[in-house]
Amino acid sequence: MRDRLLRHAPTVRRETRPGGHDGRMESTGVPTAPGRRRTGPAGRRTPVRRFAAPAWLDGPMTSCQLVMGAAGMLLAIGLVMVFSASAIEAALNDQPAWRPGVDQVVFAVIGLVALLVAVRLPVGLVRRWAPIGLLVAAALLVAVLVPGIGMELNGSRAWIDLGFTNFQPSELAKLVFALWGAHILAVRDRFLTVRTLLVPLLPVFGVLSFLLYLEPDFGGVVSLGLVLVGLLWAGGLPPRWFAGFLAVGVAAVVLMVAVAPYRMERVTSFLDPFADPSDSGFQAIRGFYALATGGLWGVGLGNSAMKWNLLPEAESDYIFAILGEELGFLGCLVVVTLYGLLAHAGFRIARRTADRFVQLACVAITVWLVGQAALNMGYVVGLLPVTGLTLPLVSAGGTSLVLTLFIVGLLIRFARSEPEAVEHLRRADRNRLSRWLLPVPEQPVDPLRPRRARRPAGPGEDSGRAPERLARPSAVPGARTVARVVPVPPGERTPRERVPARERRTTDGRGRVPEARRQPPPRARSTTPEQLRRPR
Repeated sequence: MRDRLLRHAPTVRRETRPGGHDGRMESTGVPTAPGRRRTGPAGRRTPVRRFAAPAWLDGPMTSCQLVMGAAGMLLAIGLVMVFSASAIEAALNDQPAWRPGVDQVVFAVIGLVALLVAVRLPVGLVRRWAPIGLLVAAALLVAVLVPGIGMELNGSRAWIDLGFTNFQPSELAKLVFALWGAHILAVRDRFLTVRTLLVPLLPVFGVLSFLLYLEPDFGGVVSLGLVLVGLLWAGGLPPRWFAGFLAVGVAAVVLMVAVAPYRMERVTSFLDPFADPSDSGFQAIRGFYALATGGLWGVGLGNSAMKWNLLPEAESDYIFAILGEELGFLGCLVVVTLYGLLAHAGFRIARRTADRFVQLACVAITVWLVGQAALNMGYVVGLLPVTGLTLPLVSAGGTSLVLTLFIVGLLIRFARSEPEAVEHLRRADRNRLSRWLLPVPEQPVDPLRPRRARRPAGPGEDSGRAPERLARPSAVPGARTVARVVPVPPGERTPRERVPARERRTTDGRGRVPEARRQPPPRARSTTPEQLRRPR
């Protein structure tokens, strides 16, 4: 009976460890259950990782492939839906039904060119020109407020008429604020504190938000706030500060709603859209009807009824409602999944990169894009108040599409600069077109160089120029050694390092150093190493 019980009893393994110098193993006395392993002291067990992602899903180029695949599918869905949602309204306005869709395709082609440019941009070049880009964006936000320059649409002066399209400076401001903020935090990362984290970002955010408030563009302020949240989160701000910012943000929203009647109407229509179905709740109710009509499978591509001038801004703000009506719940689920993949790819790049600037910029850009998409889909389904934010890569809009594709190009560039991706690309056999379109980064971390590199002087160019000396490098452990060239005014001698009086040499009448002064004292001669001497 005892032998039968022992034969059917579960096997219990006991961990062993070296017991002495003879290499034998002795038991720790603590049993380890099957399927668990212990990595710490006795009694502490951690579960064994039973699920491992396949190799093709965790390869060196997975981040780049996820970004390209998710963004490409979202762009294709967006082009199809813009053609479908805008054709009826264009025909009712005595325009060709294909005109808005063709315009969107043209902007998509321009955006793809911008994407290829972003893929080839060195990271150091982006960092050097980010402050200049921020100044240009701020100047454009000021210029758009001038009546002769800015163009007013739907009660907001937020566009500049370029003749062939309308340019929206707020989209550029979001991009350069993300890149500039990542650059500033990357420079200060070694000595970063809460004060140095907040001081450069919050004042600039306040100035840009005030300029957007004057347009007024409440959606632009919200998007800029998403960029700020991404930068502060990646910078390591403690969570309690986010709670304080949330309280301040809620107070600011309440104040902005109280001083503007149309914002109050948006909030009340969000809480109860059926209270005023013919005015403030008209757009929200039509969006609900579109989603309810689509059901699970949708009514079919091109068969939407709400796009017959029944749903305002069907091709831009409420294109997600038309997508749900024509493609159903499954189509909406595909779009949400693609944005989830884009978010996963952005955070994956930030986790695997070796460049601090790339990490900060990836988090800020990902939070901005995915957060804006969540806000757009949220107010379409009635969970959030209407903010006027478009759906990235899907909604109609020339400036937004071009800049979004440029941002996707930056993400691809950052993904290809991962250390494992750089090593894989150097070993891979690629054709000439692939090497030209998608070049291999020289190194995972691109050094930051000044905008203007000084040309080295030739042999005959030393006359008339002041001599230069190198400043002593910093002795901080782990800090970068920076050689600073300090020019000496003309007419002055180059300062030399002082020599203690007891180590100075004196010469005799013939210019030679006496032997007694050249040799160290006997006691020091026995303890100091041999010194190099000049030949006689």
